[in-house]
Amino acid sequence: MPSDHRAFKDALYTQFARIGHAVSSPKRLELLDLLGQGEKTVEQLAEQTATAVKNTSAHLRALRQARLVETRRDGTYVWYRLADDAVAAFLLALQALGRHRYAEVREVAESYLERRDSFEPIPPEELRRRLNAGDVTLIDVRPGDEFAAGHIPGALSVPVVELAERLREFPKRREIVAYCRGRYCVLAITAIELLRQRGYRARRLIESIPAWRARGYPVAHNATRSGSVLIETVPARAPRHRGGRHS
Repeated sequence: MPSDHRAFKDALYTQFARIGHAVSSPKRLELLDLLGQGEKTVEQLAEQTATAVKNTSAHLRALRQARLVETRRDGTYVWYRLADDAVAAFLLALQALGRHRYAEVREVAESYLERRDSFEPIPPEELRRRLNAGDVTLIDVRPGDEFAAGHIPGALSVPVVELAERLREFPKRREIVAYCRGRYCVLAITAIELLRQRGYRARRLIESIPAWRARGYPVAHNATRSGSVLIETVPARAPRHRGGRHS
């Protein structure tokens, strides 16, 4: 092979390897997964990944250097978000590949998730049909800021920490479907366990908002602080909130 071809190949795959290096940390993959829900500050991400703020900042810098995340400033505050839809698609593909190639992924999921929920998750197509028919109650059990950043149209925002106090809002004659951050999120499982204990028929949707959007299904988001809602099929950035000073 001519030397100029070799130089071309080396330079090309060196650039591709930047992505592999950036996502070689389990914490960075988790950070990308969380940012798929909407913009977040360093403090929010540190709390949700049980990682020190200093270490979280270092991981975010690596992801930013690889151009997988972007930032915006709001005064002295810095917010992180995924760079674009391609990053969310990459993460979904990586997770799917892991499930396909590694028995360990399936074993970990089964040992923690499936043993807590033996019911078949509701398929996205069935959920859309039943939402249109009005015979199911859909609840989004993620934190309220993630719901505002993007949610399934027709879903009610019921953060899992509030669920026990809000059960009277839901008629027992109608099945409840809960969803959170995707296949490996435990918030929805916690919710359906509580619902079933209280006599409700409940199932979970394992689809995340990025995966729902990737199907071309509509996503709603809160457009203003007044609570108005827009529905669109393209990603929406989270509303502006006060956040952390770390970069």
